[in-house]
Amino acid sequence: MGGLLSELGKKLAERWLSLLVLPGALYLAVAAAAHALGHTHPFALSRLTDQVTAWAHAPAARTLGGQVVLLAAILAASAAVGLAAQALGSLTERLYLAVDWRTWPSRLSRHVDEHVTGRQRDWDAAARAWHQYREDAALALASGGRQTDPAPRQDAYQAMARIAPERPARPTWSGDRIHAATVRLERDYHLGLATVWPHLWLFLPDAPRAEITSARQTLSRATTLFAWALLYLPLVAWWWPAVLITVTLALTGQVRTRAAADTYALLLEAVTRVHVGDLARHLGLDFTGPLTREAGDDLTRLLAHSPPPPPPPVGG
Repeated sequence: MGGLLSELGKKLAERWLSLLVLPGALYLAVAAAAHALGHTHPFALSRLTDQVTAWAHAPAARTLGGQVVLLAAILAASAAVGLAAQALGSLTERLYLAVDWRTWPSRLSRHVDEHVTGRQRDWDAAARAWHQYREDAALALASGGRQTDPAPRQDAYQAMARIAPERPARPTWSGDRIHAATVRLERDYHLGLATVWPHLWLFLPDAPRAEITSARQTLSRATTLFAWALLYLPLVAWWWPAVLITVTLALTGQVRTRAAADTYALLLEAVTRVHVGDLARHLGLDFTGPLTREAGDDLTRLLAHSPPPPPPPVGG
């Protein structure tokens, strides 16, 4: 038991250092450098070293007690900055994936609705072009003619997929990518993923659970990069090169969030398709062979909670 607690404490310390303290310490170092250098001498290393030397010769830094207090203060400040980034990252993830954007304040939701409507319009045009290419290819094959050049059809599909994998319902590609898993399972198998997933998660073997958990953590870390970009942005007021750090973090967050959302959605859909039949049999449904829409309807109805009863009559 002691060994287990020791190993758990070691892992928690490693995560505390890697996720909070080290990024926070880097932020504090950049902030200190920005304050020391300023706009007029943004790359004057001699100016920075002189400032560091002055700090090192301060009375508080020349005693053992002062060094201990200083180290503790730096660790605490680093952890505080890391916690702020994590909290801001959660908000950034909520805004970026926009699962509940219709419940946002009315003025903001109106702007988002206009953006989603524009994305839907662009997607519809691209989807019509792609389907037309598919129909032309099918007619050519049915008439015994030569197969049409697939390049225009593939280009049309890529143009559609760049907007969203399914008809847009959210303001961002990443949000729509995760939503596409729900749309496809509903269309193919009449499965309500929001209803089935909590029960399926409890039933999954360790390997797919670990993959899903890892993908979800990767997505959270990717959106947290946007939070760090926002934290570095105020440093531009002191030191203009901080804008390069901000832009780099924002672009990296964009790329990683898109890739992480794609992986997470792919795993959600794949795990559901592979294991939902086992869940249905475990719950006693007469389920054999490939999953059908009828079986998906039955499973969704079985797992859906009942609606609340009607309120008592007025005056009753």
